[in-house]
Amino acid sequence: MLLQLSDVDISYNDNVIVKGVNLELDSGERLSIVGESGSGKTTVIRAVLGVLPRAGKVTNGKIIYDGKNILEFTPKEWKKVRGKEISMIFQDSGNMMNPVQKIGDQFIEYITTQEDTDKKSAYEKAVKMLSLTNLPNPENVMNSYTFELSGGMRQRVGIAMAITFEPKLLLADEPTSALDVTTQAQIVKELMKITKSSMIIVTHNIGVAAALGDKLMVMQGGKVVEYGKTTEVIENPKAEYTKTLLSAVPEIGGKRYA
Repeated sequence: MLLQLSDVDISYNDNVIVKGVNLELDSGERLSIVGESGSGKTTVIRAVLGVLPRAGKVTNGKIIYDGKNILEFTPKEWKKVRGKEISMIFQDSGNMMNPVQKIGDQFIEYITTQEDTDKKSAYEKAVKMLSLTNLPNPENVMNSYTFELSGGMRQRVGIAMAITFEPKLLLADEPTSALDVTTQAQIVKELMKITKSSMIIVTHNIGVAAALGDKLMVMQGGKVVEYGKTTEVIENPKAEYTKTLLSAVPEIGGKRYA
């Protein structure tokens, strides 16, 4: 078992926002968390990464990663884990980067901060990772600023950075929501192809959730209303909210899910 959440409550300013979350994730397994805005899905993965906002706090339960309770991690322990063993893809990676610094400089700095290597080796590694995400002319991308790239290209850069150190656990916060439908499909397929990491994918799109996850968790109002194997949840939903989400997915060629 790589990750286990047991009866996790998360509060903001003493108000419980997420209540009683339980989940298990094995090595190489993918879990999709789906729900409306404000359902608590992003809060859950921020807790797993230890990056809740200052007002946020896990007030009950345990988060066990690789046999250790991360709620007891020291800053030194987090430094070893965050970015290398547990990494994150953000909703719009371009917004997480410095707009006045070239992508290559930021990528190299990220690599040299995480491991003891020289800039030349870091450059070569960055180019290799960009190539894996099907970015054309990765050397040109390294020499570009974020505003010079399309949304899809920026997101591929974010994915490349997140998987650089082959993390055991990859957290993806709405990784395709800022993209058009065609680019969404491409990114989803690429994610499934290029990484063998365990993944938690947060999305409001149950179609993306079904395509990416071995397991599916549905959240509403800070609580888990459905959780199980993706095929079982899709084919036999129990919660009315899940049924509503599924009915909203358009059928294409007689099928709702690829």
